[in-house]
Amino acid sequence: MIQLKHFTSLFVLLCLISCKDNPTSQTTVKQDLIIDLNKLDNEIIQFQKLVVENKSQAAIVAQFKKSRLAYKKTEWAIEYFIPETARFMNGPALDEMELEENRSFEPHGFQVMEELIYPEYDTKNKEDLVRELKIFMSNIKQVKSTFEVIAISNDYVLDGIQQNVFRVIALGITGFDSPILQSSVPEAGESLIGIPKALEKINAANTTLPDLKKLTQEAQKYCTQNDNFNSFNRAVFITEYLNPISKKIKAFQKEEKIKNVKKSSPLKPTAITLFDKDAFDVNGFVLSEDYNFTTDKAALGEKLFYDNSLSKNSDRSCASCHHPEKAFTDGLKTNLSLNGSNLMRNTPTLTYASLQNAQFWDMRQLDLEKQSVDVIENTDEMHGSLKNIHAQVLLDDAYIKLFKKAYPKTAKPEAWQIQNAIASYVRSLNSFDSKFDDYMRGQKNKLTDQEIEGMNLFMGKAKCATCHFTPLFNGTVPPNYSKTEHEVIGTPKDASGKALSPDTGRYLYNKMPQLIGAFKTPTVRNSAVTGPYMHNGVFKTLEEVVDFYNKGGGKGLGYAVDNQTLPFDELKLNKKEEQSLVAFMKTLTDKRYQKN
Repeated sequence: MIQLKHFTSLFVLLCLISCKDNPTSQTTVKQDLIIDLNKLDNEIIQFQKLVVENKSQAAIVAQFKKSRLAYKKTEWAIEYFIPETARFMNGPALDEMELEENRSFEPHGFQVMEELIYPEYDTKNKEDLVRELKIFMSNIKQVKSTFEVIAISNDYVLDGIQQNVFRVIALGITGFDSPILQSSVPEAGESLIGIPKALEKINAANTTLPDLKKLTQEAQKYCTQNDNFNSFNRAVFITEYLNPISKKIKAFQKEEKIKNVKKSSPLKPTAITLFDKDAFDVNGFVLSEDYNFTTDKAALGEKLFYDNSLSKNSDRSCASCHHPEKAFTDGLKTNLSLNGSNLMRNTPTLTYASLQNAQFWDMRQLDLEKQSVDVIENTDEMHGSLKNIHAQVLLDDAYIKLFKKAYPKTAKPEAWQIQNAIASYVRSLNSFDSKFDDYMRGQKNKLTDQEIEGMNLFMGKAKCATCHFTPLFNGTVPPNYSKTEHEVIGTPKDASGKALSPDTGRYLYNKMPQLIGAFKTPTVRNSAVTGPYMHNGVFKTLEEVVDFYNKGGGKGLGYAVDNQTLPFDELKLNKKEEQSLVAFMKTLTDKRYQKN
């Protein structure tokens, strides 16, 4: 489900090299982490003891929850410094896939244990549970060994803590890592309470710390007093606690003159909150600095986007299938070929496409540059030739002037620049100015009570945000935003719902059984104007989409989807909740597409 690169050695080396300031504080932060890891180890030992002694399910579940609370105190550091180990301590209970090598690894950790002990615990699971606990203890040992040999500089401490706040927003309070027991709310409070303690090691006299300590205490108290997962008010929690905590962390950083960590990520290190208008960087997934976005490139790309001469017969442009007024979709069930016949798949929106590192429903291309030439040279779609287009451009004085302005370092237009210019135009299509965005930035009158209820459902009971991550609402996984997810949801072939879609999706390019019927998780932003929905346009309305998910997807409808990644239990949303959910999704519409 989530694919992570194994970069621990490199990251550790960077930490060692970057450790320049305040070594005493760094050691103390490290010592605190090791102390907390020892406490976690003790909780896991107790957990194992209860299992071995065949204690009651209630006792085992209670100890499981205690163990996860202990893990939450260390999560910010494990996730930040050793993400590939974190994946096997608290990652999804789905196979970890390395598609480049066409192999997969079985999952381990808390979410696997959760499935073994709840909602029922059978002693037949005892052997598997003990095995998981032993693996977990081995991982704790590995984590401790890593922290014992690295030095952790103040900039990494601060960045790791800030990312953890974003993790709580996008993953923690959505139930992403507690899908069955739904113990996310108290765990979120536990994740936050240690923030001031870690920052005190940098400077206990910092003037921001008292306010930050008060905020985190109040946030934990709010979680304790409102610990029901389904009724928890995420709108209040984010706007009144998490966003203010993020701002205070940045204020602490400014006061202490701590530099930002330089890294390649769509999430800018300068982001004060996850909902800043400029929090995300469209250059996060570019191939190199030569491909970076500029307004001049976008202007050139816009001209190319609307130019019919990119197609073989000069009768189709990119805009023929991506209409600006429909958020760059076409409103059709599936796209039409050059001869007018229906193609297999629905035309996806280009808005926010730059904030995914995989393009097309089947994710066959990793960047927008390759996506553009894939379409241009597709015999069913444009049947053009990049080589021929390049030759035409070299003979066009108007184009040559635009290329010279966009790429001043080159003497004449180059073929790769055609791709990059079109991609740059696509990168200009992110607005982040919906009613939801305004609300998250403090304009409390922007959302109605129904829309706020819908937001809480989206991030809670309806489980939408466990795949469509806030605030991009696509499958690019926070807070690192380094990989984009696919899902298997069991989409039906047609509205009658009598058979599955025959489209095997990602499996066409990676012959792994887990990928049969897997498709990229698209953004829900602008979904009010981008119907029909799903890879095959099977659903005409958002109401139909919600109904499908409410019933548990394809498997919930009775289809044989053994590899379905979507939970197949009914969500049990009533009609009022379904309506609120749709109302919320409509608040994600950019201003240029809003009717009023």
